[in-house]
Amino acid sequence: MVLPGPLARLVEELSRLPGIGPKTAQRLAFHIVEQPQERVTALANALVEAREQIRTCSVCCNLTDVDPCRLCSDPQRDDALLCVVEGPRDVMALERTREYRGRYHVLRGAISPLDGIGPGELRIRELLDRLQSGEVREVILATDPDPEGEATAMYLSRLLKPLGVKVTRMARGMPVGGSVEYMDEVTLAKAMEGRREIT
Repeated sequence: MVLPGPLARLVEELSRLPGIGPKTAQRLAFHIVEQPQERVTALANALVEAREQIRTCSVCCNLTDVDPCRLCSDPQRDDALLCVVEGPRDVMALERTREYRGRYHVLRGAISPLDGIGPGELRIRELLDRLQSGEVREVILATDPDPEGEATAMYLSRLLKPLGVKVTRMARGMPVGGSVEYMDEVTLAKAMEGRREIT
């Protein structure tokens, strides 16, 4: 089926989004053009507004519409704890737990030589600048437990330990509700390594 020009261009643009294949893009495009004009206009305005108003926080490097961001401005947070994550979605995930009350630092990626991403492409210099104040007592490395995240954590650990700050890594292992028989070997090995005494 040959799509009308504007619809074909919409499908093409939607298919550029991560995780959106050609069929999903086509389905979304048809849905959009079948919506009332005001809903389509609201979507278009939200896209433009987000692109124009979202920027990087000058303190933690997270995405924000105000600078510093709301998390950095929150006086209730613990300045002695700094959780280092790869991206803004990691901050959102940790905030959903309602357990962590420290500060964040967003690297905006992970070391990945195959993708041409080295330490210079990450927000490591900003992290080091933040540690100069001496307020931070513990840096929690919360990078992904994949090869890139592990490489990033090891690099940061070696870089930060000489600064006299405690460097910890988030625990890894079996997920709650998981079944041992379905766990992969790496997850089981990490769970065994991180075992602790039952009190």
